[in-house]
Amino acid sequence: MSSELYSAIEYLSEEKGIDRDILLEALDAALVSAYKKNFNSRTNVRVELNENDGMKVFARLEVVEEVMDNQLEISVEEAKAIDPSYEEGDVVEKEVTPRDFGRIAAQAAKQVVTQRVREAERGVIYNDFIDRVDDIMTGKVQRKDNRFLYIHLGKLEGKLPLNEIMPNESYDIHDRVKVYVTRVENTGKGPQVFVSRTHPGLLKRLFEMEVPEIYDGTVEIRSVAREAGDRSKISVFAEDPEIDPVGACVGQRGQRVQTIVDELRGEKIDIVQWSEDPVVYISNALSPSQVVEVLVDEEDHATTVIVPDHQLSLAIGKRGQNARLAAKLTGWKIDIKSESEAREAGLLDADHDHLEE
Repeated sequence: MSSELYSAIEYLSEEKGIDRDILLEALDAALVSAYKKNFNSRTNVRVELNENDGMKVFARLEVVEEVMDNQLEISVEEAKAIDPSYEEGDVVEKEVTPRDFGRIAAQAAKQVVTQRVREAERGVIYNDFIDRVDDIMTGKVQRKDNRFLYIHLGKLEGKLPLNEIMPNESYDIHDRVKVYVTRVENTGKGPQVFVSRTHPGLLKRLFEMEVPEIYDGTVEIRSVAREAGDRSKISVFAEDPEIDPVGACVGQRGQRVQTIVDELRGEKIDIVQWSEDPVVYISNALSPSQVVEVLVDEEDHATTVIVPDHQLSLAIGKRGQNARLAAKLTGWKIDIKSESEAREAGLLDADHDHLEE
């Protein structure tokens, strides 16, 4: 092997992060394969790589009493002629280096080096992007087919499924867009990155980016429920009673939450305070509706929520959305009844005072 090839291996090892031994092992296997292919040989061979002496090919022949295949075996008599110490079952190595093997070896080496460099670069890119799963990235729309929008994210294209674009948005080529990385796959064609605009994680990350108190851990996001492009609910909590977690997320004159609403093309966002008390938490989650009473069934993890008659439709929401999101947010089953229904069902005393508007 030429010193130039050795120098190239050293360079690749240092610059591309390819393990030198792995590269030499792959090159050795490629040279053995190239020899067998080009010289129509079934012989077991070993290629010796030496920086000074170049490349040599050695046939490995088993010492046997009677030779049945001279490409794989050598007789005891012939073996002892080479070295009297050989016995049956030993392996004899004979140099069989072809005259023009250098040219063939150079081609094989080039293929191995190219393949290993490509694999190493893919590995680096994969490792870069696997660390970005559950994070937000910004890219440009490059192209579109009947399944995906392809977003340029630097070294890779992100695949944004068309069913994970919000129904209230559309994109043209070269538009910039923030996306949430849902998964990264290492495929035979290289790493593939899948992104989303509808994932609840996008809303969570946007709040982390916009609200310093969430980023530094003073305010915690406890839960997110989202119907992308239409409405979301997010519950927040602060250990310090002096801190208003909802106010921190809303910001002065609503600027913080408005920035997120704008990014999500007008998606409505309810920010509610988390509580370990299901009565308080569910009452908060049904905002903007008022709640008269919450009856908790711990065994079935279910609740019956009683609201003023005139607030029933608000509590349930259009197509049941408010109740559905509150249930997702809290993890409790929620059955909503008006005060009148609750009294008829014997769930509420007739003289129970409902909340004032």
